[in-house]
Amino acid sequence: MPYSRPRLCLSLLATGLSLWLGGCAVTAVAPPPLVSASIAFKEGAVWQRSSATATVPDAWWALFQDPLLDELQRRLIVGNEGLRGAAAQVTSARAVLESSRSAMFPTLSAGLAGTRSASPASGEAGIAQKPSNSLSLSGTATWEFDLWGRLAQASAAANDSLQASSADLASARLSAQALLTQSYLSLRTADAQLALLERSVAAYQRSLELTQLRYDAGVAARTDVLQGQTQVQSAQAQLADMTAQRAQLEHAVAVLLGLPPSGLTIERSAQLPAAPEVPELLPATLLQRRPDIAAAQHRVAAAYAQIGAADAAFFPAVNLSANAGYRNSSLANLVSAPDLFWSMGSSLAQAIFDGGARKLASAQACASAEQATSSYRQTVLTALQEVEDNLVLARQLQAEAQFQSGALQAAQRNLEITLNQYRAGTVSYVNVVLAQTSALSSESSLLAVRNRQLAAVNQLLKNTAGGWQANEAGAQAAVTKP
Repeated sequence: MPYSRPRLCLSLLATGLSLWLGGCAVTAVAPPPLVSASIAFKEGAVWQRSSATATVPDAWWALFQDPLLDELQRRLIVGNEGLRGAAAQVTSARAVLESSRSAMFPTLSAGLAGTRSASPASGEAGIAQKPSNSLSLSGTATWEFDLWGRLAQASAAANDSLQASSADLASARLSAQALLTQSYLSLRTADAQLALLERSVAAYQRSLELTQLRYDAGVAARTDVLQGQTQVQSAQAQLADMTAQRAQLEHAVAVLLGLPPSGLTIERSAQLPAAPEVPELLPATLLQRRPDIAAAQHRVAAAYAQIGAADAAFFPAVNLSANAGYRNSSLANLVSAPDLFWSMGSSLAQAIFDGGARKLASAQACASAEQATSSYRQTVLTALQEVEDNLVLARQLQAEAQFQSGALQAAQRNLEITLNQYRAGTVSYVNVVLAQTSALSSESSLLAVRNRQLAAVNQLLKNTAGGWQANEAGAQAAVTKP
């Protein structure tokens, strides 16, 4: 149909008015500034604010210098079910982003329709009309003109949500790697404890045999034999308990790798990895790599973009549309110039009354943004606390291990002297039991301290997103502004 001049003028006037109003509309809401933190860690490191991009160094667990741990970490990335779920979430967020971007383009559709109809008899003649055919081939294009930035803000929110999901995947990967490392280190500690208990049982058994011979010779009392038996069986009970703990740790490692507990066997090794040395000062940029902080920042940006999208609903919706096609009663002559019809125009629609739905949507978006901001700030504070806690733990446990090592040496020397005295008959078997118990307790405590030290360093590596550069510490210590 022909497009009338008055209608064309009205359409152009509406579009021009919309463009003019669009220049005055501002729906984007800037997020708050990043959290400002103290200049330095209380425990001696330097702090800087995190950026919204997080990168975790590869193979940070290699600092423990254990080839089997390296192999297990490789298998973790392939088999861990939690990481697969996080990767699927990233794929879903990417699809949401592409969907939001597609809304900014025109929508094109085509249709082919056909009808056959007849009308009843009417008038004086009473002659019914013959059935007639109506065929049409048409195409329609519609486009929402994003004057107020609603679609752009929605797309920005989807993009930040995708970045947050990607950071969540990195955070999940880092957490799984740290958990696997901790489980493996605990398993190796259990191996060392098992080796210690096996040596202790063997030593106690030899002492019991010596005491039995002395008792048979009438030199030792029956109580000495009973004490020796008690000591052997107590150590055997500890050995059985530690064997169960070791099996549970092995099962936990298998599940982390995406395997059933029966699908993994780790050979025993009493060699406990050495704890990596923690620098005196940590580089200020370490927390910038934390993916959980980056994810929280992206969620803040996404939430504030949603405020802009919600506020855009207060402005009129501008749509442009066009329709064209052919209509005829015969399929053979359908596409011909005389049968062409077309139309085009624009519309400007403004909601006058909606029961407060738009205000409620805007209020909800603002509340969500405030919640995301609080969550981000709490994430930063938690990150600071985690680093502080494990910094002091790593350093104090290193000193504790040195003291405990000295205590073990003294206990072993005391046991050696006491055994010689017992063989010479100058002390009772009670002294031997006490010396052996002290030596076992000292060595077991040293292994526990070393395990805690490894755990603290492992957690510190996780808290700093996978390692540190000791040679950069001095340069970063000069940073004085957050």
